[in-house]
Amino acid sequence: MRDFQMTRRGFGFLAAGAAVSAMLPVSARAAGAGAVAATFPGSWEDAYRTVLTPMVQKAGYDLTIAPALAQDQLAKVMASPGNPPYDTLLMSPGQMAVAIENDLIQKIDPSKLSNWGMLDPSFQGEYGPTVTIEVNGIAYNPDLVPKPKGYRDLFENPAYSGKVSWTGFASNTAVMAYTEIAKIFGSGPNDMDAVFKLFKAHPEHLKGVVDSTNHQMTLFQQGEIAVFMCSTGNVARLKSLGLNAEFAHPETGSPAAPVNIHLTKGTANLDAAYAYMDAAISKAAQDQLKEPPTEMFPTNKDVALTPAIEAYVTREQLKAMVYPDWVEINKHRPDWIRQFDALVAG
Repeated sequence: MRDFQMTRRGFGFLAAGAAVSAMLPVSARAAGAGAVAATFPGSWEDAYRTVLTPMVQKAGYDLTIAPALAQDQLAKVMASPGNPPYDTLLMSPGQMAVAIENDLIQKIDPSKLSNWGMLDPSFQGEYGPTVTIEVNGIAYNPDLVPKPKGYRDLFENPAYSGKVSWTGFASNTAVMAYTEIAKIFGSGPNDMDAVFKLFKAHPEHLKGVVDSTNHQMTLFQQGEIAVFMCSTGNVARLKSLGLNAEFAHPETGSPAAPVNIHLTKGTANLDAAYAYMDAAISKAAQDQLKEPPTEMFPTNKDVALTPAIEAYVTREQLKAMVYPDWVEINKHRPDWIRQFDALVAG
């Protein structure tokens, strides 16, 4: 296995790359009168472009899918609040709280969404609908390692030594895993000193730190890692590529995060943005998005779960998932990012 340790300089390059890519949505906006929708890169980007773009066009609007991680979406909108580069944002509660605090998103008018009534009330947010629930846990290659019992197993079982990959605190998936690890090895979800101490005691795991889940997906395909923190969607994508990948629910509970579409404050393409939002929660779209390679959990109550999704989680089990306190996480997150960066670079 090659050494792919991420350094502070490496994280700096990522930030520079994000700054350059921030110009792309502006160009896309100038090219048409439709909506520019920020979407997670990778399988989300592919699926939304394939499924939603033709639906929005059929409704009479153009749609540009602009890939960006949630943290990058926030950074770009904060950089130009008077002329936002996106009409809609795709975020989990952690970033949504920051967006509300900084007046970057606006409350929606549900009467403009014909599919609003198809959502369970818990998915009808005043700042936009929940389009899926991401259930997180541990991806592993059963050809290389045994099924992990949970996060503790990754640090205490020699079978996983040097075979686990992690990402920094900018990743929601990583943050959810770290807060669970802090509960196990520390005094509670915010005791991140216990997590940093754990990594220092297991430097073999620091060699597996990379910049993103997409990077981990590539390394997993190449057989360079055997375990990483993931969503069920990541495992579905790996399986669709023919990889021997499995999902493990941590014995302490699986962290979960709703994913929501938000209207950017000051959007100039309101009707197109609503058309895109309505398409994303429609039965027609979610019937496609629940299938491989994305296998997104449907929030439209008229969409039946597939056997593959039910093997991960049922509608009834959603209530038993672990939902982190994102407001509390956001208070500490910048400091955690700095400390983790220093730990990796040091």
